[in-house]
Amino acid sequence: MTSTPARPKQTGVSLTQDAWRRLRRSWPAMTALWTLVVVVVLAFFTPLLPLQPPDADNTPLMFAEPTLSPLWVDTFDFDPALIEAGQELMPEARERLRAARRQFRAAESPTEDEAEALYRELAQARAGVSALVQRPYADAGYPRLDPLARWMVRARHAAFGEWQVNSVWGRDKLGRDILSRVFWGARVSLIVGFVATLVSLVIGVTYGAVSGYAGGWVDDAMMRVVDVLYSIPFVFLVIFIISVLSEDSVKERLATYGIDRITIFYFVVGAIYWLTMARVVRGQVISLRNEQYIEAARSLGVSRAAIVFRHLVPNLLSIVLVYLTLTIPRVILFEAFLSFLGLGVEPPDVSWGLLANEGIQVITPVKTYWWLIVFPSLAIGVTLFALNFLGDGLRDAFDPRMKGR
Repeated sequence: MTSTPARPKQTGVSLTQDAWRRLRRSWPAMTALWTLVVVVVLAFFTPLLPLQPPDADNTPLMFAEPTLSPLWVDTFDFDPALIEAGQELMPEARERLRAARRQFRAAESPTEDEAEALYRELAQARAGVSALVQRPYADAGYPRLDPLARWMVRARHAAFGEWQVNSVWGRDKLGRDILSRVFWGARVSLIVGFVATLVSLVIGVTYGAVSGYAGGWVDDAMMRVVDVLYSIPFVFLVIFIISVLSEDSVKERLATYGIDRITIFYFVVGAIYWLTMARVVRGQVISLRNEQYIEAARSLGVSRAAIVFRHLVPNLLSIVLVYLTLTIPRVILFEAFLSFLGLGVEPPDVSWGLLANEGIQVITPVKTYWWLIVFPSLAIGVTLFALNFLGDGLRDAFDPRMKGR
């Protein structure tokens, strides 16, 4: 009688399970994780919250100090009837847009003046459609909203009616509520951080993995390119690119394709933060490319691209994840710096850096409006500290030397 061989006992947990166990034991990392979860959730659901519209102009209450009495006010001015009125005019506006597109595509070898006129007509047609969609929300004091945010505003109006939270964090020079603007600024700042970091992630991981696996003169040439790019002062480069793209004629031409400055900002910032990621990934790939499972894949005839992206890159996810959490705060801080200089996010959009810039402009020796600086700076500081603590916790959790501790 043959006996079934006994299954080997599991002597330890996997790296992911062990890393998660160590992460849960680190109270700073877990506190940072839950802080980020709260910040992201509140930022995402901001249109649903009973906050005052961030662009609602209430000049008579300019520089009003923070107050908790009363906590609720019934001053939310949103008219759903304007949505139905806009829908009645929408077919005509869309037909004008379709006509402008047909005319734009049918133009063959137009002169510079004719091309400029076509761009202008197309931009005006797009603006007409957008104005009909955004008007009910703009009249209430909201910036340009995407479809999901517009639905959230309607749901908020259905749930809370005209009630909204009073200015518990004070008001700015136009009487706009600071609490609301900090929440709405979180949406832009976090999106800039995540999108720009993902752009840098895609470029850096691909570039570093290809360079490390190729080796030889290909690796040397690719790394020399990285060295040259490292020598460029990126602050001045980004300022130059954004300044050029913000020129009126260029800005108008990009607007015809639905590209605004904040979209350019996402990719420009992301395109300059991939260098360190590329170096980190390259070093890890060099250490893994001669492992036995890579040699086995080569002997089976697996292509180089498949080895890099199906076997090497998945084994680098822990390193990439750690560096990702450390890159996001750098990008957010860089966006705040550029917005503080007036070269990042531009009104009517709002970000934490833009709020800090507005606060600095009104601080004088005569009167200090402390709430214009304290609350935006506090939001930036808490988020950056949480991201850095989480990055440190992940780095320690995925460190093999910490296993078993």
